Amino acid sequence: MSRKLISSGSDFENQIGYSRAVVDGDYVFVSGTTGYQYDAMTISDDVVEQAEQCFVNIQNVLAEAGSDISDIVRATYIFPNRDDFKACWPVFKKWLGEVKPAAMMFEARLMNDDMKVEIQVTAKKH
Repeated sequence: MSRKLISSGSDFENQIGYSRAVVDGDYVFVSGTTGYQYDAMTISDDVVEQAEQCFVNIQNVLAEAGSDISDIVRATYIFPNRDDFKACWPVFKKWLGEVKPAAMMFEARLMNDDMKVEIQVTAKKH
């Protein structure tokens, strides 16, 4: 089976050598996704709003890959401040409450201090 690389068009992807997502066989591997609104290149100061935007961004790339939020089988949440995790639970439940993928959370610094959450997912193609 062939691989399909999906790009957001960001120069950053070319600078460090990665894709927004990779479709390989029956799976879609979505890179870590932050809460930037890519149309305006803005990011909220609020972690909950960032988590919501992460899923909007993930939904868009999954659609381009021939998949959907309901096809997610694994999610990884990364927080620079683990105390922000609980505030985002309602967002995670809204988007993944019926899907219930395997998941994990860890605390780590992100690319810049404006980013308060990053989410990586793996999904099956429909």
